[in-house]
Amino acid sequence: MDKELNAREKAVLLAIARTAIDSWVCSQQPYIEPREEKALNRRNGCFVTIKEQGRLRGCIGNFSSELPLFREVSEMAVASATKDPRFYPLKEEDLGEISLEISVLSPLHKIEDIGEIEVGRHGIYLEKGYYRGVLLPQVATEHGWDRETFLNQTCVKAGLPTEAWRAEDAEIYIFSAQVFGEQDLPEEEALANGG
Repeated sequence: MDKELNAREKAVLLAIARTAIDSWVCSQQPYIEPREEKALNRRNGCFVTIKEQGRLRGCIGNFSSELPLFREVSEMAVASATKDPRFYPLKEEDLGEISLEISVLSPLHKIEDIGEIEVGRHGIYLEKGYYRGVLLPQVATEHGWDRETFLNQTCVKAGLPTEAWRAEDAEIYIFSAQVFGEQDLPEEEALANGG
């Protein structure tokens, strides 16, 4: 990330994600107004996480994008709501029960030494053969994991044995993210954005 998003930009992205999901679930028509803000037109990867009563309900994203950030957020929000294979697609009656979180990502950085991983600051992307797994930085913090547990769990996410990250052919990448959710918005921002 070149520069952290400010509170207003975060609120706009969260409103875009919410509008995209609502529009798609209710009418299969995600309509998002073009945005002029420079920060919202950068090409950043992002993940959109949906939670229902504090539990994961969908999470999909990309590490890089050819789209402006505001449009990438819109697309990942709809994908999280409808295409995460772990959950059934959201229905209209689910919309009032969910909360959204967006992670705007830095580029991936390949590491040779796991000592470079800072739990709470870095997410992990792991590749081994055809297997791939990713966990966002906040996942380790939410579960109270140390570095090795975080690596083990990334392997599990990839469908690999827990210690697979130790293998010669395992490639480990780290990234950081600016993470913000609807629960973080000041009340007046949430109201101004219909949330």
